[in-house]
Amino acid sequence: MPQDTNTPSQVLLVEDDAPQAMLIARTLQEVAPFCQVRHVGDGEQALDYLFRRGDFSNLTETPRPHFILLDLRVPKIDGLELLQNIKHSEQLASIPTIVLTSSESPTDLTAAYKAHANSYLIKPTAFPELKRLMQDVATYWFNWNRLCQMT
Repeated sequence: MPQDTNTPSQVLLVEDDAPQAMLIARTLQEVAPFCQVRHVGDGEQALDYLFRRGDFSNLTETPRPHFILLDLRVPKIDGLELLQNIKHSEQLASIPTIVLTSSESPTDLTAAYKAHANSYLIKPTAFPELKRLMQDVATYWFNWNRLCQMT
């Protein structure tokens, strides 16, 4: 359950593979029906969304996410650079940013944590494992974790 059951929980999904993004979003919403997933396909769009610039300037349509699911391999601004931008911004740093990637590289893992990722998760290749991972993500980030309510 979200901390405030009257307000849908918001998740920003940064994923360039549209079918995979749809599967992740659908699975997360299935296990956490109270959440709304906003999807962007590249790092530049993610920063525009988070800073509410350009096409994302309407505050009603771009609510502050409760957390960000971030693929490392996204175009325009890659995931690590995007993560650094988020965590160096006083306005955004408090948003939990969860790397969700297929990379098992120790170099990527170390770089993500050095850039202050809140978690590093490997995307499962099989649907049952993805569903279980999304259930665990929803349980932890919506139930157990306490979020900063900055705007």
